[in-house]
Amino acid sequence: MIKMKSLLALLPAVIAIAPLGAETFVIRNATVMTVSKGTFKGSVVVKDGKIADVGEKVLEPAGATIIDGNGQYLIPGIIDCHSHIAADGGINEGSVSVSSMVDIRDVINPEDIAIYRALAGGVTTANILHGSANPIGGCTLPLKMRWGKDAQSMIFEGATPGIKFALGENPKRAGNPQGGRGGTTPVQARYPATRMGVEDTIREAFNEAKAYKAEWDGYNAKVAHGEHPIPPRKDLKLEPLKEVLEGKRFVHAHCYRADEILMLLRVADDYGFKIRTLQHVLEGYKVAKEIAAHGAGASTFSDWWSYKVEAFDAIPFNAAIMTKKGVVVSLNSDDAELMRHLNSEAGKAMKYGGMSETEALAMVTLNPAKQLGIDNRVGSIEVGKDADLVLYDKFPLSDYAKVQKVLIDGTVYFDRDKEVTGRPAKAAEKQKLIDKEKQNQQQPGRGGRGGRAGQGGQAQ
Repeated sequence: MIKMKSLLALLPAVIAIAPLGAETFVIRNATVMTVSKGTFKGSVVVKDGKIADVGEKVLEPAGATIIDGNGQYLIPGIIDCHSHIAADGGINEGSVSVSSMVDIRDVINPEDIAIYRALAGGVTTANILHGSANPIGGCTLPLKMRWGKDAQSMIFEGATPGIKFALGENPKRAGNPQGGRGGTTPVQARYPATRMGVEDTIREAFNEAKAYKAEWDGYNAKVAHGEHPIPPRKDLKLEPLKEVLEGKRFVHAHCYRADEILMLLRVADDYGFKIRTLQHVLEGYKVAKEIAAHGAGASTFSDWWSYKVEAFDAIPFNAAIMTKKGVVVSLNSDDAELMRHLNSEAGKAMKYGGMSETEALAMVTLNPAKQLGIDNRVGSIEVGKDADLVLYDKFPLSDYAKVQKVLIDGTVYFDRDKEVTGRPAKAAEKQKLIDKEKQNQQQPGRGGRGGRAGQGGQAQ
């Protein structure tokens, strides 16, 4: 019998468009916004999943599939530096203050329909983060939106993994004996319950991590000299923090207030590591020079404001001000719906701060790629980079622009024309599955009215 849960699980697969495979493509006569090498009307050749040629005139390989981009705009795939989609179940482990032992890798849900919807909005890569209930949260990693692939195949291979930190209201409220988020759900009291406690929690964790690293450094030194000592016990909580100290794992820190931003930068300096990105960072404009001096990136909202006390000093000029002070700035979603129109969010940087078209577009392409350490692969249209490309029907920073095609690694994962023309067939297939489920429920012994339970008997 097809269970209803199984039926629902099938629906995303019905909605998906089968990838065409890594063909050789020529996207011809489009306005190509490379982000790094200027904007011009020309063509892009895609071969073996990579960008093989870019220019006003290119040599078109024989047998290549031609995509007519006349009157349309081609940009690099959009990259979201802060997302929670495709994570099965909750994303907060609120029972402890330091939850670095948990990992997004273990809960990737490749059937989350938000992946396909992100594709329809031009997103090709997203940094999937743990929640913000903990001063030190879980391990994170970027995914490519390879809809239809399994969980392992979605992971951005070779990308440096990360870890989520959080400051301010969220981690201290999660430990507040008065309740959980919003103070309405009783929870067990948990340290910290103050902003000072958040800093102390982070420092204590790195005190432990330094001692743990010293044990392993001593062990490795002895092994290198030919000795055979007993290895230290592996601690899954401290392993990721050890990797942070070694520069092998990026720190992405949820934050709002200027004072706490400075606090975290100083803590990182004290322990000898770098904050890779400050996430949300709504008061970053107040301390932009200090952020730039530390070398941290800033991944912020375009104009979200006043949704909680920490956000009251947010201004839509934040992204532009930090950029002008030398900070690498990206615009993120933190929301599955907002993720679908990050292109127009980037356009707001032109209105609020006078950013150029290229600077604004970089905030959702090249800049987040730099923040995630994957700019050698994605973020701009350059020969040799992954063929992660988005074709729009209009100027991509406009509210009226619609995604026409999305390629990831040279494979078409979204095609608007096929999506629209294929809707009747999808609707018919969906109805067929629903009808079959109803038929099964009505058959004797299937748990419906004809079964023993439906006749008043006891189900076997």
